[in-house]
Amino acid sequence: MPARPDTGPDFIEALARGLDVIRAFRPLRPVMTLSEVATATGLARPTTRRILLTLVELGYVRQSESGFALTPRVLELGVAYVRSMGLWDVARPHMERLCARTNESVSIAQLDGSDIIYVARVAVPKIVTLSVQIGTRFPALPTSLGKVQLAALAPAELEAVLAQPTRSGLTPKWRPDAAERDAELRDVRARGWALTDEQLALGIRSVAAPLRDGNGAVVAGINVNCHASETSVEHMVEHHLPLLLQVAGEISADFARLGTVPHEVVAS
Repeated sequence: MPARPDTGPDFIEALARGLDVIRAFRPLRPVMTLSEVATATGLARPTTRRILLTLVELGYVRQSESGFALTPRVLELGVAYVRSMGLWDVARPHMERLCARTNESVSIAQLDGSDIIYVARVAVPKIVTLSVQIGTRFPALPTSLGKVQLAALAPAELEAVLAQPTRSGLTPKWRPDAAERDAELRDVRARGWALTDEQLALGIRSVAAPLRDGNGAVVAGINVNCHASETSVEHMVEHHLPLLLQVAGEISADFARLGTVPHEVVAS
């Protein structure tokens, strides 16, 4: 595999390759052979084999007659991130109340390049077009969660972020040109919330608000997600949106307070 561009002298290639192997497993490919993993990562078979067997010993991968598969222990990597942020513990009770008041699923996601990744979710048992769980990745621009975060970026940063290719594997319905995109994000920035109406995929309608830290910077988005055939845009804006904005403010305030609390006890 050729050297990666734009890496510094302290870059550890072996670690990067191990993460590449973990990311090779997809929802539609939960079990993969050694050859399939090697092909997906572009690594040589001997290198792929050593990485997989190391991950087996560490408990992140299991091996069977049909191939290799990730174990639930991989979730520890994502959970460690969420816990380190403190966002889930702060948001969970607010999200549960919002879910109960709207009878709709409530999610929090953060930007990762031109995508969003779901980091917290309280779901109701409804059939939706796309399955969503912790770690699910979607293109940011056609989602309400993505719009509220993209709208907070400076123009140069926005262009750099959206220039990165999506890693979601999904082609959205709405693919605007630069003028339409900028007009949409201006509207989101002006009103402080975002709406998507089947722009990501058929049947998906949602409204989102930004979550901010103690400095006022947008750190995530929170949304209420509905099925388009069940909930009108008018009902979302008139009923769900005021509740969502209230909850977003409460979570942001709690998150700001969390940042002022010492996380270590230092002996005097």
